[in-house]
Amino acid sequence: MKKLFGNLLLLALIIGVVSFFAAPAVGFFGIRSAADANDVSGLSRLVDFAAVRQSLRPQLSGNPAALAPAPTFLEDPIGAVRRQFEQADSASVADVDAYLTPAALAALTRGEGRYASQRSRLAGGPPSDANPMPAPVFWGVNRVRMAVTDEGGSRTIFTFERKGPFEWKLVHVGLPEGAAPAVVAPAPAPARAAPPPAQR
Repeated sequence: MKKLFGNLLLLALIIGVVSFFAAPAVGFFGIRSAADANDVSGLSRLVDFAAVRQSLRPQLSGNPAALAPAPTFLEDPIGAVRRQFEQADSASVADVDAYLTPAALAALTRGEGRYASQRSRLAGGPPSDANPMPAPVFWGVNRVRMAVTDEGGSRTIFTFERKGPFEWKLVHVGLPEGAAPAVVAPAPAPARAAPPPAQR
């Protein structure tokens, strides 16, 4: 009986350790599944939208200096104030929210990178048939990074942060290098002619 109890305890410990370290991967596939199902409430449990929005702004602004850590007010007061104004300007220019719709998040998890925003702007479209597996880039106790690579070798990197023993949230999306492609707006539907008046 004592041996059985010891084996059960060991098995529970192994399951707990595997679950502890596998939770970020489960979160990644949970985001892909919730995005495919257009489950906004499910995505809100898996994605820290404020943090991801903040991580995307400097990448979309086109200013390489915006990717560097901001100086503190004590080190460089003028530079810190200037950075605040630059971030406000880039926030108005960059269409960050185009990357945060369910269709765009599904595309990001499939490695579409900067092209993922087109899924939002062109009313989504069916998800890609490709389901690439994420590759671990960094695996720590409180932070995990996974990358999805497209056919051309460009990587989209997802950073998850621990919020509880088995709870992880997406806090950063690293887009591939380059500029986001221009999106052509769909042509408006031609206006229909009014039907002729009914004759009496």
